[in-house]
Amino acid sequence: MSRFRRSSDSDPPRNEGSARLADTVARRLGRLIARKGRTLERLAELSGVELDELRSIESGAKAPTIAHLWRIANAIGVPFGSLVASQERSGVLVMRKASPRLIGSQDGNFLSRPLFPYDSARPVEFYEVTIAPLHQERAEAHAPGAKETLVVAQGEIEIIAGREPPVTLATGDAVDFLADVPHSYRNLGETPASFFLVMSYAPAEAGEA
Repeated sequence: MSRFRRSSDSDPPRNEGSARLADTVARRLGRLIARKGRTLERLAELSGVELDELRSIESGAKAPTIAHLWRIANAIGVPFGSLVASQERSGVLVMRKASPRLIGSQDGNFLSRPLFPYDSARPVEFYEVTIAPLHQERAEAHAPGAKETLVVAQGEIEIIAGREPPVTLATGDAVDFLADVPHSYRNLGETPASFFLVMSYAPAEAGEA
């Protein structure tokens, strides 16, 4: 069975990995809100995420989507990784393909697998992304100075960043662009496409991470 779902499905993918992610985000979000001196009501106003949704995410009852996490991170003023970081650790961490932690879009047609440990905020993050056939995923502008570098692993993908003309990438092609503008990813083929994405952030002010 395909792991992608019809766009009419309203809830993000829910599995053991997303449940663990929901718990992690709930813990981190509570700490970040307290550290930044924000309230859920103020965060809802700044992020555009509905207050009821924020309450569900903050309690761990709802698995956040990629859009939720980006909006919340931008509103608080922290890197994306700050929301999915769990606790400090040392040693070697193996992330098995058989039990991935996936962060999905609302319709489940855009799946992002973090390839870095949820241990601490970091200036560079690494993801494996899979897009359903003919699907286009639109992303809001990230933090000022944020940059994305991606290489296509399979398929043909169209990238649009801000007012720049569309760029078409085939398997093995790579692109680098500033992601602090609205941007989108479109799978031009009729089979799933995938790419590896490196997200890098501009240096944060002291205490922001």
